[in-house]
Amino acid sequence: MNASAIGILRRVFGYPSFRGQQAEIVDQIVDGGDALVLMPTGGGKSLCYQIPALLRPGVGVVVSPLIALMQDQVDALRQAGVRAAFLNSSLDFRAVVDTERSLMRGELDLVYVAPERLLTDRFIGLLEQLTARGQVALFAIDEAHCVSQWGHDFRPEYMQLSQLHERFPDVPRIALTATADQLTRQEIRTRLGLGHARVFVASFDRPNIRYSIVERDNPRKQLLAFLGTHPGKAGIVYCLSRRKVDETAAWLNTQGVTALPYHAGLAAADRQRHQQRFLREDGLVMVATIAFGMGIDKPDVRFVAHLDLPKSLEAYYQETGRAGRDGEPSEAWMTYGLNDVVIHRQMIEDSTAPAEQKRVERQKLESMLAYCESAQCRRVILLNYFGEQAKPCGNCDACLEPPIVWDGTVAAQKALSAALRTGQRFGAGHLIDILRGKNTDKVQQFGHQRLPTFGVGADIDERGWRSVFRQLLAGGLLDADATAYGALKLTDSARPVLKGEVRLQLRRQVERTQSKPPPRSRTGAAGIPATSDSPLVARLRHWRLEQAREQGVPAYVIMHDRTLCEIAALLPASPQALLAVPGIGVAKAQRYGDALLAIVAERTQPADLQEAGNGAG
Repeated sequence: MNASAIGILRRVFGYPSFRGQQAEIVDQIVDGGDALVLMPTGGGKSLCYQIPALLRPGVGVVVSPLIALMQDQVDALRQAGVRAAFLNSSLDFRAVVDTERSLMRGELDLVYVAPERLLTDRFIGLLEQLTARGQVALFAIDEAHCVSQWGHDFRPEYMQLSQLHERFPDVPRIALTATADQLTRQEIRTRLGLGHARVFVASFDRPNIRYSIVERDNPRKQLLAFLGTHPGKAGIVYCLSRRKVDETAAWLNTQGVTALPYHAGLAAADRQRHQQRFLREDGLVMVATIAFGMGIDKPDVRFVAHLDLPKSLEAYYQETGRAGRDGEPSEAWMTYGLNDVVIHRQMIEDSTAPAEQKRVERQKLESMLAYCESAQCRRVILLNYFGEQAKPCGNCDACLEPPIVWDGTVAAQKALSAALRTGQRFGAGHLIDILRGKNTDKVQQFGHQRLPTFGVGADIDERGWRSVFRQLLAGGLLDADATAYGALKLTDSARPVLKGEVRLQLRRQVERTQSKPPPRSRTGAAGIPATSDSPLVARLRHWRLEQAREQGVPAYVIMHDRTLCEIAALLPASPQALLAVPGIGVAKAQRYGDALLAIVAERTQPADLQEAGNGAG
């Protein structure tokens, strides 16, 4: 391990040691090598390029698509005493010129740049001057999955970042992402010219997140009941459409939940204002499309709820990963129904993507659906998808309330037969009416009351049949034809089931008990001391909020909750003891040390002295 690296980790960032593969990644970049880093949200990816940028000569150039969050990232670095700045479209001309001058004078350790600005002739010209003087330490490409057409956050401008390797071959590069399956990983390496880069893959497991999925029944009622288990906590609710975002946010406010909408249809100023409120205020719920969230640094998001099915397991993992960055127990909750599959299929078929890309997107959607309908541990399926083996976690709905499995062969045969005998031209709702013997106008219109399958499924209620059809879709026995309004068609896999050659195990839908908040262990999921609700932590949080308001930054930029809890647990009584608190480096100790030590001293005074002090006022 590089002794200088551990020194910077302790002195600047206030952490006693590296976690996982961080030290190896830092050594790789410091020595001039390239790296592709896959590390879950909250795993410490940013340190993997920030520390090499401080160790190597020159400035570290960080390419990030997250314009709205660059300010917070730079503010956090400045709090730690790092000379950092950003360049993006939010700056006026004067600010851009001032930052560029600082860059060229060697006054910056790190500069964050939006990809579209980095690729301009002007900025490339600046880089050429700097590299000629040996003053570019590294290129860090954050959210690297944006380069992949198979990925869920594709950004066309990322495709051009291969220019960095072509123009500046001697500058080490590090590409980082929190989520990428094998196909996406390979495309990142190809597109960015990282064929010889060392690949670091950390565990994708987020043990502090509880995963729960429920069948959609009354979604608003279900959502409100879920939010009731996280009162006053910050969270994100994802919806598929802008209209649903607006309607859900408005409705939540009528129910006493402070909620803000966020989607690409809002004015840029409104999006910015809502995002800033979410980052800087406590207990807000953001209702959003997937336009919101990539790279969100807010550590205390306690839940992520999905009112619609994500389009892939990568998208689901990325979105749910915005919960619990601080390691504290958090929850990922979702409600979905058959119609979600039809909508997503329609979106895939209506897109202008090439046929091969559509095929990949269909496969990813099928994997997402199979995840929802499986009776297996959620975490096992999720990690297996990313090539990681796992054991049942004991912290998901499938583990906590194991589903009942039954022999659904006969029910499946009835469902498949109904689809076949109606010409494979109808959706689940109509087929269920036939199976249950409901003589509706539509059934009579097509004469389907005369079919042999009419009424053969009267022993199963509508909810049960919907479960059967979802599982047949998830198992690949049926396919929803998006070009025919969701008509269900048999696949080749259905034939052996119809012929009785294979048996089919299905999960039985049962009413789940009311969702309960994730349990708090004595130390929290990531070793957070059990003092997080103490009066001292409350006082420290109040002090932090005052500092944040005074400086115009989110509270977590000053200090994370974990650091405040460590202060309350360790009760430092001297500047040297304060430096032993994880998360407090030299710069923060110098800036805030007197105030923090005074708060701790007030808390640790004998009771009679406190009373005397109070009386003297």
